[in-house]
Amino acid sequence: MTDATSRAAEILAEHRDSIDRLDAILIYTLAERFSHTQSVGRLKAEHDLPPADPSREAAQVARLERMAQEAGLDPEFARKFLRFIIDEVIRHHEKIKG
Repeated sequence: MTDATSRAAEILAEHRDSIDRLDAILIYTLAERFSHTQSVGRLKAEHDLPPADPSREAAQVARLERMAQEAGLDPEFARKFLRFIIDEVIRHHEKIKG
């Protein structure tokens, strides 16, 4: 293996270590987020509030798109990602409401 190939392998390993660390952060952050949304779902069910809040969802999507733009992330990807999460949260809230 050449020095350049060896250095490339080291850099690749460093990137992969960072990706693995960030994946763990994403998973634990999502778990914490869903813990809060489960509490919100129980509160909504107790007070007979609807599982979905379209105005809140629209504001959150717009906020995330702005943040994505600022961070150099494709806002469309960010919107799709948040929409997936919101849909999952609503599904959980509907389950809680029974």
